[in-house]
Amino acid sequence: MNHKRLFRLYREEKLTVRKRGGRKRAIGTRAPMLVPMKANDRWSLDFVTVQLTDGRRSRILTVVDDCTRECLALVADTSLSGLRVARELDRIIEGRGKPKMIVSDNGSEFTSNAILQWTDKTKVDWHYIAPRKPIQNAFIESFNGRLRDEFLNETLFSSLTHARSELSNWRRLQRSPTALRPRLLTPAEFAQIINP
Repeated sequence: MNHKRLFRLYREEKLTVRKRGGRKRAIGTRAPMLVPMKANDRWSLDFVTVQLTDGRRSRILTVVDDCTRECLALVADTSLSGLRVARELDRIIEGRGKPKMIVSDNGSEFTSNAILQWTDKTKVDWHYIAPRKPIQNAFIESFNGRLRDEFLNETLFSSLTHARSELSNWRRLQRSPTALRPRLLTPAEFAQIINP
């Protein structure tokens, strides 16, 4: 049966095929991003997936300051909704201050109503990278690669509690004075920190 006859029969029987709408895309800015010049100019967010020894999967929310390249948070859980992401961002802001901009991909957690309400409430600019262009969020992609190579591939997690504890220890070690990036400090400042 050709498509014309099929269409005629559908019309005669008053049948309709419901058309599916496309996936909702984020309505954030698409302008070029400026290079961050100081702490809290821009944060990047992304997720990393890890498998526990019992086979369950867990997700880790990674938050990085793009200027200082400091890891602000590693949040592990079986499921992280947009509401949970907003709560974690509020917790980070309490201790560190508010960023000017946040960069993320178009994942459902980052495009949820909870995040859109959070950005309206806090007045933080949220920049969504173009779909399938992870290079536009290179700082967090680089950090996630290092996290996976240096830590996640080398560690077996028996439970979610164990994963949270180990991630906290690894993050603390990354923030120690010997792990500070020398390019952010003058040689004299770096020497002061290492040898007080």
